[in-house]
Amino acid sequence: MLRGKSVGLRAIEKEDLAQLLEWRNNPDLRQYFREYRELNHYNQDQWFESKVIRDPNTIMFAIEELETQLLLGACGICYIDWINRSADYSIYIGSNNTYIDQHFARDAAEILINYAFSELNLHRLWCEIYEFDVMKKEMLENIGFQLDGRHRQTHWSKGKWNDSLFYSLLTSDSH
Repeated sequence: MLRGKSVGLRAIEKEDLAQLLEWRNNPDLRQYFREYRELNHYNQDQWFESKVIRDPNTIMFAIEELETQLLLGACGICYIDWINRSADYSIYIGSNNTYIDQHFARDAAEILINYAFSELNLHRLWCEIYEFDVMKKEMLENIGFQLDGRHRQTHWSKGKWNDSLFYSLLTSDSH
């Protein structure tokens, strides 16, 4: 387990899948995800088998509160490009519909960054969010991510087209 101040990152277990599925299907949370449909247990199992277990370019973690060992959310680095040392950065807190906060999410975010740069020797983390995702935008900027640019009108949500914002963090940006 990778430990921070209040959370730990551990391997996702099969026992976590039902809770993760509930969070992924929660409309309050899903609006921020790339999900476009309601997922079922088969979808969740396939994701676990194909991405979490078998994909060498995806490393996912369960976020667990250290004090209580309660599952809080998930995070990971995906689409790892081992040659160019770059990866997509993903994180959310599903517990209590939190999504992103400055306590658990921030702690998990910093653990994941340290792991990506110090343990995996990655050079660049990037993240795509939608323009209405104010909580993640603030967190990313607070931990050093910089806005690289935007893709216009990529995502239909809340009755209108929304832009995608692309952020990145380089090893030279952190610490």
